[in-house]
Amino acid sequence: MSFLDRYIAAIKHGSPGHGDTIVNRPRWGAILRDVVILIGVWIVLENVWPFYSVPTGSRGVITQFGKITGIEPEGLAMLPPWQKLTLFSIRAEQADIDNASGATSDTQPVTVSLTVRYSISPDKVSEVFEKYSHSGDLSSYVQTATHEIFKAVTAKYTAPDLIAERAKVSADIYAALAQKLMVYGAQVINIDMRNFAFQESYMRAINSKVEQEQLRQAADNKLKTVESEQKQKVAIAEAEASAVKATADGNAYATLKIAEAQAEALKIQNAALASGPNVLELRRIQVEQTKADRWNGQLPVNVYAGAPIPFFNPSK
Repeated sequence: MSFLDRYIAAIKHGSPGHGDTIVNRPRWGAILRDVVILIGVWIVLENVWPFYSVPTGSRGVITQFGKITGIEPEGLAMLPPWQKLTLFSIRAEQADIDNASGATSDTQPVTVSLTVRYSISPDKVSEVFEKYSHSGDLSSYVQTATHEIFKAVTAKYTAPDLIAERAKVSADIYAALAQKLMVYGAQVINIDMRNFAFQESYMRAINSKVEQEQLRQAADNKLKTVESEQKQKVAIAEAEASAVKATADGNAYATLKIAEAQAEALKIQNAALASGPNVLELRRIQVEQTKADRWNGQLPVNVYAGAPIPFFNPSK
């Protein structure tokens, strides 16, 4: 009979007396014995239960009397009672480093906040479990290493370069930290680096320098614009002068050619005159023909003394 059955029977049954049913007291000894038996069974099952589950993103570290004997992958694992399985995370972990401090090569103090995401290499689980962490949390090691790396990297840059070459600085920190964390069996996934913070006096000096640089660039741009406009005007003037010169050269050339043609014509005429007297008569006839072609058929209304009469030559 089980513990529950005996307890119910103890309540229901009793001995009659004075016309009433008397309920017996529970038998506490039997109840206590059953409770002890249940606890013992639970403890035994807890220690000898052979089935274990290793969830995704974890590894199961098998130990026997404190010694690592194997690593179980994700899934179902079955172990004998004398072995123990401890879950070990290989998921991405995050370490927040606030106000990591350093100094630049020009002795300017600088602080920055970083977030480092990392994970344990699956082939390093046994080593990390034995030396550093039983759960896969290496945040304390990561924070210490990040502070050390940040000091070393910032010492290679001046303060202006640290701001201007932010991406290169982040890459240098990533490379150095990845090499450092390999000692602890961890691999760096990425680094988020927030704004650099310098001393207030230095920040004011930087802002003033930036403003001066902007003003200088504005002045340089204005000067370049003026120089460009002047060069454009000079180019236009030179083009106009070239055009005028070309026109003048063309006119002079044309005049020269006309003069040469006229001289050649005079030369030919002189040669003709020298060769025969009829040339002048022929020339006179051509002039008279031109006049006749241009005459409109009207005679002059008034004829003055000595004025020639068209087509009338009394000497002929």
